[in-house]
Amino acid sequence: MLSSPHSVGTPPSAAPRPLVHWTEHGQPCSALWRSERDAAAPAKVVLADDTMTADAAYQLACGGTALLWRGDFNNARQLLQALQRRIDTPPRRKNRGVTPNKTPPASADVAMDPQVFHLHRQAQAQRARILAMVLLPFDAVYAIPLRRAPDAKLACTQAWGAAAVDEPASVASLRDLLGMRSASEWRKNGVEIAALGIGPDNRIYPHYGVFSPVRGEYIDLVAAAPLPAQSGKDVRNALPFVAFDIGTGSGVLSAVLARRQDMHIVATDQDARAMACATENFARLGVTAGIDLQQTDMFPAGRANLVVCNPPWLPARPSAPVEYAVYDENSRMLLAFLAGLPAHLREGGEGWLIISDLAERLGLRSATMLADAIGAAGLVVLGRCDARPQHAKALDVQDALHRARSREVTTLWRLGVAPATLQ
Repeated sequence: MLSSPHSVGTPPSAAPRPLVHWTEHGQPCSALWRSERDAAAPAKVVLADDTMTADAAYQLACGGTALLWRGDFNNARQLLQALQRRIDTPPRRKNRGVTPNKTPPASADVAMDPQVFHLHRQAQAQRARILAMVLLPFDAVYAIPLRRAPDAKLACTQAWGAAAVDEPASVASLRDLLGMRSASEWRKNGVEIAALGIGPDNRIYPHYGVFSPVRGEYIDLVAAAPLPAQSGKDVRNALPFVAFDIGTGSGVLSAVLARRQDMHIVATDQDARAMACATENFARLGVTAGIDLQQTDMFPAGRANLVVCNPPWLPARPSAPVEYAVYDENSRMLLAFLAGLPAHLREGGEGWLIISDLAERLGLRSATMLADAIGAAGLVVLGRCDARPQHAKALDVQDALHRARSREVTTLWRLGVAPATLQ
């Protein structure tokens, strides 16, 4: 889900990077600043090592001072974990006789107050800002000059691109590095996709910055929904069945469609990382011959029997490029898909919109918004297929958004052109 649903913005190496400055041994120092969240370089940086206590580090990080690590790498990880515990388990306040709020919980059928969601996001952003204050040095070839540091060259190369011959030293957060190494493992091992069948070629290998298809319910919906029949005109003219996959990301939905039946698929995405990822996955799965991959925003030229789109599900503003897979500000992609769909469907064709109702349950979108937008675009609902997610957050009663997540429904809407819209 992203710009393209499954990818994130331009690789960091494509834009000029700012410098981060600090003082060491009485001398001013600087290095290139890298941030996967596009955060500004910290204005204040101090050196930190194994002698720094977690309390001191927490106080500095909360105050906006970054800690450039010069000690043992494993101790830096332990410090980061200690900061996480201090953020996630704040000190208890003494009971001063204030009566706890006894307001009964809202009915399960009533949308949550959207303020709960916004406060949750604000807290998560503050958490991310504090944890990003633990910084690591990287040399010109992405080696980490610290004791017991892991070999992170492959993970860094996959995320940042190959180091240039004259690449200078750089600085990035430990949190970013852990994310890049985790993504590198996903890319090495792949994600098994049941809808692709049984065997060694049923995995998708997500690249760094491209949405990983770990939530299988939306994929299963695409694998099971009935394909639209070709019109008599198409059959008489011997036209192939054509499908568009808008915002292909890792290419998983195109691959599932290609495995279902012989068809010509045009998969689009505007992100370079997604293009490289989809290209690799199509080649691994042996479906390259039937898929035309195009780097473009939204629709390719022409019309199709089937147009599939899985946009970001929450209409909120992304605060960082890594959030574009989840947040679609002002429902831009959703509305663009609906508005453009009639002009890209063949006679009797269908548009498949895959989206969950989490936004409605969080109070971020009205209960009628989607139906109104479908009607305004000159479309009608031909049918729907629903699935209940089974991801960990839906089962976590401690999650601030549990009431909404536990009742979330993911739907594949089968859309057609309303008779009055046909020309």
